[in-house]
Amino acid sequence: MVRIAKQTDPVKLEELRVKINDQSYLRVAIDLIAIKLSDEIVNRNGNKNEYKT
Repeated sequence: MVRIAKQTDPVKLEELRVKINDQSYLRVAIDLIAIKLSDEIVNRNGNKNEYKT
């Protein structure tokens, strides 16, 4: 199956460029990802009889 890319919104793209160059934004984003992954690992290990997606 072939997916056709959607048109890129130049305004949103510029907003993203600004965000990824902001160290404090990246720090918070990485922390949130780490918290989410840790939570999923703990919950998955705690419920070995149930598979969560």
